[in-house]
Amino acid sequence: MSIDSVVGSGDAGGQDQDDRGRRRRGLRALVYGLVALLVLVLLAAAGIVLVTQQLGSQVGRYPSVFAPIDPSSRPSDAAGQTFVLMGTDTRSPDPTTGTDAAPDAVFGSQRSDVIMVATVAEDGQSASIVSIPRDSWVDIPGRGRNKINAAYALGGPPLLIQTVEQLTRVHVDHFAVIDFAGFAQMTDAVGGIDVNVGQESERDGVVVPAGPQRLNGEQALVYVRERKNLPGGDLDRVRRQQAALRAFVKQSLDSGTLTNPTSAYALVDTVTRHVGVDDSLSNTGLAQLAFGMRDLRNSAVSFLTVPTAGTGMEGDQSVVYLDEGAGRDLWFAVNTDAVPEYVASRPQERLPDTPR
Repeated sequence: MSIDSVVGSGDAGGQDQDDRGRRRRGLRALVYGLVALLVLVLLAAAGIVLVTQQLGSQVGRYPSVFAPIDPSSRPSDAAGQTFVLMGTDTRSPDPTTGTDAAPDAVFGSQRSDVIMVATVAEDGQSASIVSIPRDSWVDIPGRGRNKINAAYALGGPPLLIQTVEQLTRVHVDHFAVIDFAGFAQMTDAVGGIDVNVGQESERDGVVVPAGPQRLNGEQALVYVRERKNLPGGDLDRVRRQQAALRAFVKQSLDSGTLTNPTSAYALVDTVTRHVGVDDSLSNTGLAQLAFGMRDLRNSAVSFLTVPTAGTGMEGDQSVVYLDEGAGRDLWFAVNTDAVPEYVASRPQERLPDTPR
């Protein structure tokens, strides 16, 4: 049926014919407008799907991360989504993780410099990121006592996940890894990060002064790598790593980067090229995770370090001892989406504004 037949053919001449003509033209314009809008919506939806597939396919996938782990040895699955986030300690200027990695990069060949347990609450309204110092003295399943960062070198992601789950009794849903080259490029992709530096650092001629600073990627690497010249050693470095991540999240959320399509695409494009995840996290899963976190605000992300009981020596190794009792309280809060309440009752455990 034509648009004209919907309205009618009209009489000959006169005011009535003019009125009907105007109504007919108005209805035709409305229908054409709705059709055009529908076409635009369909094209936009198709574009979103294509972009999701394109960017998601850039993420490196690590195969069979969970397959070697005995299901009966794992903690019960809990609400929300939990990741083990790992940063490798390679000093290569070229990527070794993600799809931009060098062809000869050896999976699992590095010890882990950064280990974090990141959990997004089931409602997507809050999240926690708990650092485990790389020198933490723990039991590695089947390998005895060692620093936790040895787990990745000894058995790749499966052994690291087993070690974390045994330590925390938190069920790990996914694994993600990035190297320093990727972190530097991600920092530059958001235009730098704002960090209040507690103590000046320098490496290879790159100086990071004390005080409020806007750090580019190269400077951010100097900031998060520093350890030997900090009073708290590895514990101070952990706080710096968290401060850098907090600044990155804040810059991404507060600078308008994610609300500007061009900037958002450039950032996600950079992130996806330098991050690797387990192969159970599909492109659709990545999109669903991102959509589920759409209402998350920077202020609702808690940055914490697992409670410690001091440092010491194990043979010729300097290690960090964990406070198992206090740790159980923290991991229970993580498992029950109660981290905001945990932090409210222990404000001293919150990441300070100015770590050393």
